[in-house]
Amino acid sequence: MRLAGLLVARGDAVIGLIRNPDHAPEVRAKGADPVVCDLEHATVQEIAAAVSGSDAAIFAAGAGPGSGAERKLTMDRDGAIKLLHATAADSQRYVMISSVGAEAPPDGDDVFSVYLRAKAEADAALIASDRDWTIVRPGRLTDDPGTGLARIDLSPFRGEIPRDDVAALLAVLVHDPRAARQIFYVNGGDALIEHALEAALAHPS
Repeated sequence: MRLAGLLVARGDAVIGLIRNPDHAPEVRAKGADPVVCDLEHATVQEIAAAVSGSDAAIFAAGAGPGSGAERKLTMDRDGAIKLLHATAADSQRYVMISSVGAEAPPDGDDVFSVYLRAKAEADAALIASDRDWTIVRPGRLTDDPGTGLARIDLSPFRGEIPRDDVAALLAVLVHDPRAARQIFYVNGGDALIEHALEAALAHPS
């Protein structure tokens, strides 16, 4: 929702995939076009029809807090991979929200360990593709108001960051070809998001 409004403000035409039709008015209020398509249960062909003609894809969905380990696999992993395949014909650009910890996920059976492995497997599928991908791995997301500030690194580090600021970073990244085939770690910081990104791009992996 946050990202949709930012992209529309930049002049982009945005499709927002939603599971619940009741959320359509909120998506329209952001200037985006809501399309009911449940990534968890839809086929690749159904998803492809829903987003046909898109020139970029951003995976920012998730099973959400309170969901069990199984949904981490069917949504955070499988949903991301299905969207990857569904957009292959049109969208060379693919931006993925992942998580710090996905670079070395634990082996445990607890929900958070399964979540990190699901993210790691989705990231691996994207990296193995021929797409112009970018992976963003934030720390703990908060609902605090955005600050416009961040720390962005190419190496893992822990922290937290408002969802507003992650959305602001995504809105910049999706339009920046220099960010292709890069993994960025992001948390709260003291540099303007655009400046923090420039600094990270100046030292590519």
